[in-house]
Amino acid sequence: MIFKALSSTTRMAMLRLLLQDEYHVSGLANELGISVPVAAKHVKLLEDADLVHRKAFGRTHVLSANRKRLYDAMDTFSADYELHTQGGGINILDALKEVDGIGIKKVGEKEFIASIDGEEGFYIYEVNGKSPAVPINEYTMESGGEIRIKRLVPVLTKRVTVRIPSATDGKKRGRE
Repeated sequence: MIFKALSSTTRMAMLRLLLQDEYHVSGLANELGISVPVAAKHVKLLEDADLVHRKAFGRTHVLSANRKRLYDAMDTFSADYELHTQGGGINILDALKEVDGIGIKKVGEKEFIASIDGEEGFYIYEVNGKSPAVPINEYTMESGGEIRIKRLVPVLTKRVTVRIPSATDGKKRGRE
């Protein structure tokens, strides 16, 4: 059901918008240049796949993306590995160096995961479902557990334009 919902460029565009903000069906239709009835049909498919949440405020309905459902769907494609070590006190990063496809990069004195299966990016890690407060190269495991490495993907984009007046702009304003 989820892949059918994601098979339309219109529904993908809707999800991109809904990942950035909440919308009414009419707002989505306006943004995408389609009619409200057509937008409503697409929204219904996204709701059936549980990719969109609907909040009702009286007769007004507001839509938002179900991020958890999207992330869970992508998790289906994650690869699983099992490592066997010689006892506790193992540094996670050293253990991960044994896994094929994990690229480690060293910058100064720090090492970090730079790629997985050739996909470069920024990666975070969890141990047994929790994000430790120390860098991966400093975390040691005393007993077995599950390590999850997650690539940070730019789902949301925030574009910020910074304008700095030149020195001549200030002089012009001072004379006015």
